[in-house]
Amino acid sequence: MSSLTLLFLIAALGLVAWVVARTRARRFRRGVRQRFSSLPQHHGWYVALCTTVPALAFLLLWLFVSPALVTDAVLASPHTTALPPPGFDRAAILSEAREIAAGRAFGAFTPLGEALAPAYAAAQARFDTIATTIALLLAFAGGTWSFLRVRPGFSARTRNERLVMWLLLAASLVAIATTAGIVLSLVVESVRFFRIVPIGDFLFGTRWSPSVIDPRDPGATLGAVPLFWGTFFIGAVIAMAVAVPLGLLSAIYLTQYARPGARRWMKPLLEVLAGVPTVVYGYFAALTVAPAVRQLGSGLGIVSASSESALAAGLVMGIMIIPFVSSMADDSLAAVPSAMRDGSLAMGATSAETIKRVLVPAALPGVVGGVLLAISRAVGETMIVVMASSGIATLTLNPFASTTTVTKQIVDLLTGEAEFASAKTLAAFALGLTLFAVTLLLNIVALMVVRRYREAYD
Repeated sequence: MSSLTLLFLIAALGLVAWVVARTRARRFRRGVRQRFSSLPQHHGWYVALCTTVPALAFLLLWLFVSPALVTDAVLASPHTTALPPPGFDRAAILSEAREIAAGRAFGAFTPLGEALAPAYAAAQARFDTIATTIALLLAFAGGTWSFLRVRPGFSARTRNERLVMWLLLAASLVAIATTAGIVLSLVVESVRFFRIVPIGDFLFGTRWSPSVIDPRDPGATLGAVPLFWGTFFIGAVIAMAVAVPLGLLSAIYLTQYARPGARRWMKPLLEVLAGVPTVVYGYFAALTVAPAVRQLGSGLGIVSASSESALAAGLVMGIMIIPFVSSMADDSLAAVPSAMRDGSLAMGATSAETIKRVLVPAALPGVVGGVLLAISRAVGETMIVVMASSGIATLTLNPFASTTTVTKQIVDLLTGEAEFASAKTLAAFALGLTLFAVTLLLNIVALMVVRRYREAYD
């Protein structure tokens, strides 16, 4: 039985359980004038949840456990005696056999992969049958047990609320568990990297050339300072020089000068920039902005002007994050009490003076919080710098020169053919951990600033 069919079957059982339990609850309410703690639909939802939730929870757990069980069953077959030792070659052969058994491939590079495909198919079918049987038994057991509890004095409404509360708690823990898993994987692989390369050489070294690593001194060519500088130069200097003035001025116009009709269509149009895929920005940067920047540099007499310059990537990145700055500045300016603006105007100040000396200083904490959030978004951007910036790590203040970023190097390191346990590949995890720590710190500072602002004016 396919997974989709099984899900439909469990949903159908839940619907039947809801109807049957609701009918029974309505039956014992007939002719009785006492007040019940639960309505018939409460009993129906209680039985339906007890029917579907245990089965679905088991299937979710089985989704993570079954691949290992199937692989162990295949390894127990006599065909696996010819498999190579545990490692990349064995994993590749087993992956080929798994794809053929699932019908997603029609051939393998090795005869052993095709020979193991029937064993994979048989093991998968056997464990699918076991999973289907257990899921249906859980559904029937949960439905029967909950249906027998449907009686006049049973508080199904309270049980439903408690069960839904636990489901909401589990849903909220998914994000926490995902973040913990990401951090744990980064920390584990970074520890392996720092066993090879001293952390001081990585954080304070000024030469980045992972293609020529000396086994005797791997840290000599894995200094990440040029990457940190390139990320800061593109994301926090050039991009912010574009996004902050344009975002703040657009927010001032929309909140103080624009008519309601104009604001109604201009604000959504401005926020459309946040919904444009970053790969589109990357194409725009590589095909339009980068050549224009190179021509501008050549016109200014800059011989080193490159089509993969920091200026090209930073300009497009700044355009991309304008909505982040504008939206936060808009909300901050709108949250300033109108009495402050009216008092300034009553004292004889002009609108421009009121904005400059009253509204913007009062909204400054919220604006700063928006800028920090925009910086954290910019330093983590990948597609624009992959398509518009260079892979050459340089320490330069020339915006027309080639430079690279942390995210660009992570992509390059993880898409190569180097061994996973090598310093070159593990360096990507160390860069990812550093970038995660920086963006997390920026987000915390921004949220603290915004929270303080809200406490002042709410």
